[in-house]
Amino acid sequence: MGQTLSEPITVKDTASCSNALYSIGSSSMQGWRINMEDAHVHLLELENDPTSAYFSVFDGHGGSHVAKLASRYLHKQIAQSEAYLQGRISDALIEGFLDFDERMLEDDGLKDVSGSTAVVVLIKDNCIFCANAGDSRAVVSVSGLAVPLSIDHKPSNEEESKRIFAAGGWVEFNRVNGNLALSRALGDFAFKANKNLSAREQIVTACPEVETCTITVEHEFIILACDGIWDVMTSQEVIDFCRTRLASGSSPDLVCFIFLLEGSFYNL
Repeated sequence: MGQTLSEPITVKDTASCSNALYSIGSSSMQGWRINMEDAHVHLLELENDPTSAYFSVFDGHGGSHVAKLASRYLHKQIAQSEAYLQGRISDALIEGFLDFDERMLEDDGLKDVSGSTAVVVLIKDNCIFCANAGDSRAVVSVSGLAVPLSIDHKPSNEEESKRIFAAGGWVEFNRVNGNLALSRALGDFAFKANKNLSAREQIVTACPEVETCTITVEHEFIILACDGIWDVMTSQEVIDFCRTRLASGSSPDLVCFIFLLEGSFYNL
């Protein structure tokens, strides 16, 4: 979406962190876009809950404002919710997404024309909770098999298109109202203007779908990435690429760096 550069910016921002439970790596690059619109977060523990780990990817479009805000505040919105404090983690993720979006909408100082996907993995009590709104994706390697933790929200999906049409929108060239290539997102308030509908019923909704699974000895690692990865590689290809290099002793951050170095991606 938007203008592109004449040549890609291929400088990579690579980082890592680890503790007794997790070894985390990340890498991102601006690519062909005018500005870097994406953001990511890796927290080995939440501020008010040291027993939880939180990881997320935000793929911005139309600007970086929403993605940056989400990277700073979404985890706090989730962890401070009543549902989270009561141990209802799936509900806390859903409420966190919706409440964060509502706060941006109601505050003129935060409101912006941009939008962002949001894929979040929260690990607590030996369970993986994955919340997703948009077409970024989370995949877990289970004994080498790529198992999806999220579903891509595209306007062409039957359930997504039903909501879009019911809210007064349309799908053209696999885009919402001929414009947006995903059907759920934070921000994008031009598609959330029907005051007669709830936040979940809007043409584009911030309401995530949440998947959960219990961690076993077969669960090896998790990949979170924006659609620039998944548009050119299958989930299994990504898992195979990373698994081979992790098995050879490469650190997670080096694997991420090599992945971008060898791939043909535009904004990651």
